[in-house]
Amino acid sequence: MTIIYLNPTAKPTEVRNIEVPKVMTMKRLIYVILLALPFLSIGEDLKRVVDLRGYWKFSIGDNPRWSQPDYNDQSWEKIFVPSPWENEGFSGFDGYAWYRITVDLRNISDNNLYLILGYIDDVDKVYVNGHLIGFSGSFPPDFYTAFNARRKYYIPEGVLNRNGRNVIAVRVFDTILEGGIIKGDVGIYANKAMPKESFLLEGNWKFREGDNKAWSEVSYKDAHWDEIMVPSLWRSLKKTHIEGAAWYRKEIALTEELLTEDNLVLVAGKIDDFDETYINGALIGETNDRRPYGWSGSYQKLRVYEIPKNLLKKEGNLISIRVLDIGGDAGIYAGPLAIVPKSKLDDLLRVIE
Repeated sequence: MTIIYLNPTAKPTEVRNIEVPKVMTMKRLIYVILLALPFLSIGEDLKRVVDLRGYWKFSIGDNPRWSQPDYNDQSWEKIFVPSPWENEGFSGFDGYAWYRITVDLRNISDNNLYLILGYIDDVDKVYVNGHLIGFSGSFPPDFYTAFNARRKYYIPEGVLNRNGRNVIAVRVFDTILEGGIIKGDVGIYANKAMPKESFLLEGNWKFREGDNKAWSEVSYKDAHWDEIMVPSLWRSLKKTHIEGAAWYRKEIALTEELLTEDNLVLVAGKIDDFDETYINGALIGETNDRRPYGWSGSYQKLRVYEIPKNLLKKEGNLISIRVLDIGGDAGIYAGPLAIVPKSKLDDLLRVIE
């Protein structure tokens, strides 16, 4: 596997390749793996800091207010997680249901926290303190099952209450056979391999098919765009075409500590096939070997781009990524995705070795 590392101050021909051990050379084999693991992460080194196996609050039905931390769920039933809800007294039920649990994080000092919910049959949306942090599959009327996808969602630091009560709410839709949070090592985990200074970018991004240079600009309004989980394949939206161009956008606010670093890099994951990557409207890097489908190796390369000095600010930073697919599956399909100090880049690269 080759990492493309671009220096934005260098001439276009000055590209340094960092060689790391090869993992997969056949695109088709990668597709087979991705079908089984739509939200693939590289080099996981996770420590469970909160065990969420046990009894959760549970209610059949569907109400958006149930995502909110101040909702009173005292009358809800209790259900063991993980287990198909058919085994917990709801035999034969198909349709919508919600899970809720309250977690105290006062004694948790770890950074880079993930919520892992194992396998959910069929579709889910997951909220922490009322904020949507992840989803898999598609709810009716455009139903698309994700029963075979392991749910691992990054919890942005800004949604957490480190001083006490946090409410996790999970909306689920099931069609046939088993339903609910059915199996897996359910819990909150810290990624021990990620540098502490990392600003992780996994999670919800804005997404739109098509191609328009204006979509890289901060002034462009994307409220009507679809949402997509990153990393994942375009097929996770079901109705999305597989070939052609599409754009991703994400707005972020950085910490003062990270902004004081002299040199920062954007690690934009693995992208199938080609990309142009912008921050606040400025192109900071691109990867395109200009080879046709079946011959191109760009999809295997981890994107690592230097961020020009003074381009970032504390709030309102926009990352825009134009992706061009030439065949097969497509999208920002694997992590890691983060902004890190250049001095910590080697630590991050060890995660994928």
